[in-house]
Amino acid sequence: MDRTERFYKIHRLLTQRRFVTRDAFIAELEVSRATFKRDLEYLRDRMNMPIVWNRELGGYELDDDAATAHMYQLPGLWFSSEEIHALLTMEHLLEKLQPGLLGPQLRPVRNLIRKTLESGDFSAAEVSRRIRVLQIGVRTVESDTFQAISSALLSRRRLSISHYRRARDENLEREISPQRLVYYRDNWYLDAWCHLRRGLRTFSVDVISAATVLSRRAREISDKSLDETLGAGFGIFSGKKTQTATLRFAPVRARWVSRETWHSAQDGHFELDGAYLLTVPYSDPRELVMDILKYGADVEVLAPADLRKLVSEQLATASALYD
Repeated sequence: MDRTERFYKIHRLLTQRRFVTRDAFIAELEVSRATFKRDLEYLRDRMNMPIVWNRELGGYELDDDAATAHMYQLPGLWFSSEEIHALLTMEHLLEKLQPGLLGPQLRPVRNLIRKTLESGDFSAAEVSRRIRVLQIGVRTVESDTFQAISSALLSRRRLSISHYRRARDENLEREISPQRLVYYRDNWYLDAWCHLRRGLRTFSVDVISAATVLSRRAREISDKSLDETLGAGFGIFSGKKTQTATLRFAPVRARWVSRETWHSAQDGHFELDGAYLLTVPYSDPRELVMDILKYGADVEVLAPADLRKLVSEQLATASALYD
């Protein structure tokens, strides 16, 4: 247990109990008497924690009157070592999430985290050097566009957007009611009600070239409806009507796939030969097919027949490129 965590534990013991004996402290902290004495002196002298010895009770306690009269705080020391590492990782993730995208909004938060943590035993700079957040396939989002989307989203206003439809190589204009922003696989997506199509749609934010906040109130869609429509099946392309894909992974891949979450409603089990059978709901097969293909010959689609045929055709087309 490091010094930061000991300080945190000393404070917690003193606030949870009426008094704490020296032996109880040493047992809980797993330190020597000399180390405990140094910790106690540091908390009293440097942190102004009003720890006093109660001769009648034979233990230490917090002087409530002194604590009220002289406010004290342990900056950066209210966390266990695990919590501190989590905060440092979060701070590093905020920095790498999308440089410049949320800079003005996140900068105060990041600075507060760093300031808080630098007062402890851990160096934020060192953790940033040791922990790396690598993003693959990140697509750039225009800051002004993201600002307009987030503003309309939170103020519950409609948006007029221009977006590029990759599949058909065309630009479209839409009026939408934004419902929620989703950060999925290193990219941003916007779940929204499309007033032209009269239904829920998911838009990739990176292809929205322009977004204008309108004065009209956004249409409200319940979280339940959003989850039923957009979260029912696998991946970002979803819908209410789902099928169940049955995938059989070879034993060599089973060790990895068995620990992966493909969908909240998935099911899986090992077979006698070590293979792994995974079932996952889906509505639009596009993203699911891409994930299946990346496993090559180590996965077989058992059902449904149309998904099996689609994957087979994709594999045949790819194979033909190398004939």
